[in-house]
Amino acid sequence: MNDDPRTGAGATATAEPLPVRAAPHTVPLEAPPPDVAPPQWHRGMTLLATISLFIGTRAAWTSATLSSPAVAAVISLCYAGIFVTAVLTLGVRTRRALTRVDAGVLVLAVTLVLCGYWLNHAGTDEGVLTAQAASEMLHGHPIYGQPWPWLFDTPRVGITKTMSGGADYTYGYPPLTALLAAPVHAVLHSTAAATLVTTGALLTGTVVLWLLLPAPWRSAATAVCLGFGFLPSYARDGYPAITALALLVPVVVRWHRTGAGGRLGRHGALRAVCLGLACAAQQLAWFLTPFLLIGVYAARRGEIGHRRALVTTARYAGTAFLAWLLVNTYFIAQAPGAWLTGSLLPLTQKAILHGQGAMGISYYFTAGSSRLDYYSYASILLLVGLLAATVLFVRRLGPALTVLPWCAFYFATRSQDGYFLMMTPLWLAAAATVPSSALATAWQPSLPRISGRRARAALASGLLAPALLCTGVAAASPPPLHLTIDRTAIAHRSPSRPGITSLVVQVANTTGTAIAPHFATRTGQGASGWWSARSGPAVLHPHARARYVLRAPGGFHSLPGGRHPRVYLIAVSGTPMTITTTPVPLPVRGGA
Repeated sequence: MNDDPRTGAGATATAEPLPVRAAPHTVPLEAPPPDVAPPQWHRGMTLLATISLFIGTRAAWTSATLSSPAVAAVISLCYAGIFVTAVLTLGVRTRRALTRVDAGVLVLAVTLVLCGYWLNHAGTDEGVLTAQAASEMLHGHPIYGQPWPWLFDTPRVGITKTMSGGADYTYGYPPLTALLAAPVHAVLHSTAAATLVTTGALLTGTVVLWLLLPAPWRSAATAVCLGFGFLPSYARDGYPAITALALLVPVVVRWHRTGAGGRLGRHGALRAVCLGLACAAQQLAWFLTPFLLIGVYAARRGEIGHRRALVTTARYAGTAFLAWLLVNTYFIAQAPGAWLTGSLLPLTQKAILHGQGAMGISYYFTAGSSRLDYYSYASILLLVGLLAATVLFVRRLGPALTVLPWCAFYFATRSQDGYFLMMTPLWLAAAATVPSSALATAWQPSLPRISGRRARAALASGLLAPALLCTGVAAASPPPLHLTIDRTAIAHRSPSRPGITSLVVQVANTTGTAIAPHFATRTGQGASGWWSARSGPAVLHPHARARYVLRAPGGFHSLPGGRHPRVYLIAVSGTPMTITTTPVPLPVRGGA
């Protein structure tokens, strides 16, 4: 690798202490003697990774005993392996021996992931869409702008409903994962083509991360990528973000050395290509890219000055762009408008509210909001504010560069935890290879009038304040509609299975804007299918009132269990983006 660990090249007289500051960069490069005792924290890291293998293993074994006894036998052997590695972790006496135990933990984790894939590789909506896109490519058909509603006929394949009362049945991801799945689909002819690619990408990314990390950190990579179970489940579902994650691993590990000495070099070019391919795999990589470019420029400018740092960063970004363009060129030429719409779809589709972030205030805890768009504004402003804060305080925020982009999703209208946790291995990669001392000489703008800790904290708060203000506007805004449920029709398909067949609702528009309401129900975090309006206007004019007769999707909406079931009617609109919620009156069930 052409990375130069030295800092202070071309430093001025005021930078004489730089060689002393740079010492922490060189210490980790000297491998400790393999025959000395490992530190106790290394044993602890390996032991935690070993324990993490228990997560989800019992469920896989239970499933395997019913459908695949041979897989159940392999899982039983893995249990024995977990005990053996735990004993060895606490008993071996040398670093070399503990590193071999780390490798054993990785092998056990890979085996368990493969067993889980064998038992369940059908995929969910993202995997099914990716497999269909791969099939369409094999037949020379376009993959963007083509609705495939028949893919969503099974309960396992969820539908992304939109606030305009519809649903999205099209492929809305960059094409790389589908391209990789196409030759596999030519052999398998099933959704397994997509889930095999993403599971393979996760395993490859894990092994690469394991090899690139310092030895004491390697078992942490095993735990985060494979042991806790959430990333293998996303891989089995066919999420293209897993492909992007695997490609970002070599990009993030020791990212501060990219272009060291002003030379991008073979390894720097490889990192840039991986970054471009990650952006061609899933949109989440787009949000990390500007933070990486800021960090690389700041690290290089502190070493070689503005002009050479700018040229090096531009070469890095240009190489990444060419890799991204190479993957997308065919699809751009085939249908540029459809390609652009499909690539931006997750950002523009106005999907129905979902997630664990701030938007839950208006979805779960209040009667709604007439200004849901302000959550989106807050997300954008927070992203911009964090970028600005990274420029101003890169020495402090640089080590957290792989965490900052995902904070913006907390304020978005789609703030599900998958956006937070799918890139967590990158957090570990930065923690293990980019210590704060690595950025001690990075360039950041001088702020002569803002030198104190309080002044800097106030500046940082000011950068984040607009996002918080927009969130407050969205959360505090009242719902645009007033809903009054006049009648709830209850039916029984069996004595133990009651449900709602129809609702009669009086709706009043309390705003000065026309609203096109679309109705659904929810019992928890997710919304039902759309209820059809048998009567009532499609658009409710400002300050108008109307009576709607709503029919349940499929003619019957099952009630949740319990003596006091809770069902909420929601009315949403896409433009403006609003939501109104009211409880549905239900009879109290008898019995204890």
